[in-house]
Amino acid sequence: MELKKFDVIDFLDSDEALVEYLNAALAENDPKYFAKALGNVARAKGMSSVSEVSGVGRQSLYRALSEEGNPRIDTLFKILEALNVRLAVTASG
Repeated sequence: MELKKFDVIDFLDSDEALVEYLNAALAENDPKYFAKALGNVARAKGMSSVSEVSGVGRQSLYRALSEEGNPRIDTLFKILEALNVRLAVTASG
């Protein structure tokens, strides 16, 4: 039996799953981790579609949302809007 390599996007099959995943990633308080999670969500939704809706080039998306990426805040907001999600701020503690 051949095992399939784990890919989180296989489990991002609903809006609820996407939101829970992004909230969990955001709770880690690690910008690179969140950017990577956002990249996984963009892949699940279709990187070409996210690129078209956000106005950010596909290669730029891949680069910004990689483990080495560091997306600018305006790019982040464009991607979030294209994914039809938004960030919320709450008090900690």
